[in-house]
Amino acid sequence: MPGKKHGPSIKDSDQYEALRREGMSKERAARISNESAGSSRSKVGRRGARGRDYDERTKEQLLRRAREVGIEGRSKMTKRELVHALRTH
Repeated sequence: MPGKKHGPSIKDSDQYEALRREGMSKERAARISNESAGSSRSKVGRRGARGRDYDERTKEQLLRRAREVGIEGRSKMTKRELVHALRTH
């Protein structure tokens, strides 16, 4: 896949491909690779994970977040399933 054209929206194609190979969604891989293209990758990594741990949130809070990011089938998910879906989205 290296050298594959992703269009002008992907700023760091190598990192995008590496993240996709790890199983990350297209949207999340693009967001991370584009952010790190404008600065150093280590700075982007240190800035991440500012939000509360999903395990500490209530199911209602998780449902609200799942709605914000567009996770399908969220109303039928358990808290554990919501946490997994949010972490892998």
